[in-house]
Amino acid sequence: MDPPEEVAALVRWFWIPEWRIAPGRTSRQHVIPFPACNLVVEHDGVGLAGPATRRSHRDLTGTGWAVGALLRPAAVPSFTPEPAELRDTYLAMDLPDLRARVTDAMNQPADGPLRHRRAVDAFAGWLAGAVPPPDPEALLANALAELVDSDPTVLRVEDVASRLHVSTRTVQRIARRYVGLPPLTMIRRRRLQEAAQRLRTDPGTSLAALASELGYVDQAHLATEFRTVLDFTPSSYRASTTHPPNDHSD
Repeated sequence: MDPPEEVAALVRWFWIPEWRIAPGRTSRQHVIPFPACNLVVEHDGVGLAGPATRRSHRDLTGTGWAVGALLRPAAVPSFTPEPAELRDTYLAMDLPDLRARVTDAMNQPADGPLRHRRAVDAFAGWLAGAVPPPDPEALLANALAELVDSDPTVLRVEDVASRLHVSTRTVQRIARRYVGLPPLTMIRRRRLQEAAQRLRTDPGTSLAALASELGYVDQAHLATEFRTVLDFTPSSYRASTTHPPNDHSD
């Protein structure tokens, strides 16, 4: 869900899953990593998920919900001075007012879309009051992430520096402070996200052509990246999305 205008410089999007799992059952949800931090509210607390470098999963049971904000780099220093220390980790946050506002919205007797809209508005209102307006460096960090995420011709750190009219050292420093990952890792994750998306939406895609289009050396390079981050080969990932296994277990 797109963020309200008041926090558009702080949040890329909001996401809200709800689940109701039969007693005695578990649903394992796999997540492809995105190079950013997420601030997440659940009924029992608030947490900050650091930038991911590999595939993760969560086992869902019972009934529950979560309201998450995929943070833009500009918002990250307000929650952690060293995002790199949170790679692949989840840090509990003492933010009772945020939790109360979002929980109240999610517990309202309304249909899903309306409750979700109210929860996002509550979350956004809290962020607008808690996070200061981005300064020029924070906005540059946003521009860095936006460039890497949106421009498939950006394949090297030097490409980022040239487009932003700064030095490669500045790109590296900003990525470390506001994202917690090296800029080259961000570029690689964007390529991997795009490759995975293509395989999901167009399973007939040629792996060799896809590797070439996304700037990989060859198909083997793409396969290595998949295995390293996702524990899948591209072929097995494509097969799993075309014929997904039953992810419920006793």
